[in-house]
Amino acid sequence: MSEPPPMKVLVYRHAAVTRITHWINVVALTLLLMSGLQIFNAHPALYWGQTSTFAEPWVSMTAVEKGGDMIGVTQIGSLRIETTGLLGYSGKPGMREPRGFPAWATAPGYRSLADGRHWHFFFAWLFVLNGLVYLSANILNGHILRDLLPTRDQLAPRQLWREVTDHARLRFAKGEEARGYNALQKLSYGGIVLIVLPLMVLTGLTMSPAVDAGQPWLPAVFGGRQSARTIHFLCAGLIVAFVLVHLAMVLLSGVWNNLRSMITGRYAIEVEGGVR
Repeated sequence: MSEPPPMKVLVYRHAAVTRITHWINVVALTLLLMSGLQIFNAHPALYWGQTSTFAEPWVSMTAVEKGGDMIGVTQIGSLRIETTGLLGYSGKPGMREPRGFPAWATAPGYRSLADGRHWHFFFAWLFVLNGLVYLSANILNGHILRDLLPTRDQLAPRQLWREVTDHARLRFAKGEEARGYNALQKLSYGGIVLIVLPLMVLTGLTMSPAVDAGQPWLPAVFGGRQSARTIHFLCAGLIVAFVLVHLAMVLLSGVWNNLRSMITGRYAIEVEGGVR
């Protein structure tokens, strides 16, 4: 007698506090990054060290004249790339202007360093407070220890390699394995929370004149104020990369199922033989 075919059942995957803080993070992080680009546009260049060596930026986005026209040029080390319309020189045709990132990528969209800082600080505080709520609630309910720390079996080299190859082939967990997070998810989340976000906060504080006055040793930890600004920018880039990979995985592994789990908490998995 053949076994019954697999059936889909809904399992409870995300608690209310996880879902609420997730969507607050979506808004806060988006506007935090966009307002950060507004601040960056006030001086669209990065340096290493304590001071800005204007003639030798590590990264810069500028507008230069070429053949009687203005073009946007992005420089990364010795590499120079023409990026007209996107970086360095952007805007509607006939109304382009020199600016690091285009208006549609910044918050607010108009040029204002003061408003950009206000937006950035507001959403930074919202992001931090929301994160504290998430951590406090999930430490108390055991979610972090129970579900987010990788197990010894998951960290085994053979298991990690299997997950890497499965993801590369777009083979996603099914059945009971889909109830929880895999090692790659746990390690990437942990890397962002334990390494990237603390660096973002500390380097952000390093760029504050008030913090520098009270804690003059802090810039030296990162090799100077300009190095801290560069690290801050690179950490923001890592977060953007993490979000893009996260969105790609959501799309490839099932948009509705993932959205439903983050709205209602219920996630559909296939159970062999129709057994829950």
